[in-house]
Amino acid sequence: MALEMRPACEKCGASLPPDGEARICSYECTFCAPCADGMNQTCPNCGGELVRRARRKKG
Repeated sequence: MALEMRPACEKCGASLPPDGEARICSYECTFCAPCADGMNQTCPNCGGELVRRARRKKG
C-alpha cells in the first residue's frame, strides 16, 4: 500500500508538492510544516503525532 501524497495542507490549503516538506499522522492527515508547528506536531483530527512525510522524486 502506497502512501497517499495529498497535495494541500488540510488546515491552510497551502500547496504540498510530492517532493516538498509536509507533516502527516498515521492516518495520513497532511499539514504544512508551519501549521504542524502551530499545532505542536499533534494532529487535530485524531490526536496522533505529526511527523515528516517521506518525499518522492519527480518523474
